[in-house]
Amino acid sequence: MSQKLEVGSLVTVTDDTFAELVLASDRPVVVDFWANWCPPCKAIEKSLVELAQEFGDRMVVAKINSDENPVATRSYRVMSLPTLLVFRQGEVVGSTVGSRPKTYLRQTLTAQAGW
Repeated sequence: MSQKLEVGSLVTVTDDTFAELVLASDRPVVVDFWANWCPPCKAIEKSLVELAQEFGDRMVVAKINSDENPVATRSYRVMSLPTLLVFRQGEVVGSTVGSRPKTYLRQTLTAQAGW
């Protein structure tokens, strides 16, 4: 594996590693599509780091820079940032668009992950 999936931390995904780290994962994966110029993206990053720690090994929390990785961004028709997509067994099972409070993210992501 090109990047070790560390429990409780945000995993950086690229176009080159997307299939391996997201689609082939045996755990649910939430992918945060973000960009440097996006203030709402920066606003939810702290919540995502904290949720990654809470979720532990039950869910992977990943981020992908949309500007630097246009293939995945286009493939999943991401039009607004931040966009969170939840994958289970390589399929999108849920999404959230925009900056949301941590409590909302926790509730929504766990429901979309299937627990």
